Amino acid sequence: MRILQWLLAGAFVAALAGCSGSGPAYAPVSGVVTLNGQPYGEAVVVFLPKATADNPNPGRSSAGETDAKGHFVLKTDELKNGAVIGKHLIKVQTRGQVIQVDPTVGSADSYDPRAKRDPIPAEWNTMSEKEFVVPAGGTDQANFEIVTKK
Repeated sequence: MRILQWLLAGAFVAALAGCSGSGPAYAPVSGVVTLNGQPYGEAVVVFLPKATADNPNPGRSSAGETDAKGHFVLKTDELKNGAVIGKHLIKVQTRGQVIQVDPTVGSADSYDPRAKRDPIPAEWNTMSEKEFVVPAGGTDQANFEIVTKK
């Protein structure tokens, strides 16, 4: 659900920018997500373009789901391949209904008991400050090695 909210927020920002010019340039992006050294096949990877003073409306967000080998390919909500060229905030979360637990606050008292706890740490999703720069030529090396604290 949170991934959908991020994509909708990106679409809203892009809509506010209007349709002037040719719009932002996109480049193909793919990579692999590992969790504690193993390919993680249950992730959703989201790239949120970061605004700058020169470019306050950088374009739409992109997302991709990992396969059994942890591999993902990004697409926008309009099914354009890739991501906007430039700097992005990265969020990675487990697919489906999950419970996010912030160790500094604890967990919510009310949640769906059928939901599973997300093994991906908050610093990769709800509290992420991770960045990735999409180069003009694209990349197949958007690899994210997630390690949980033991």
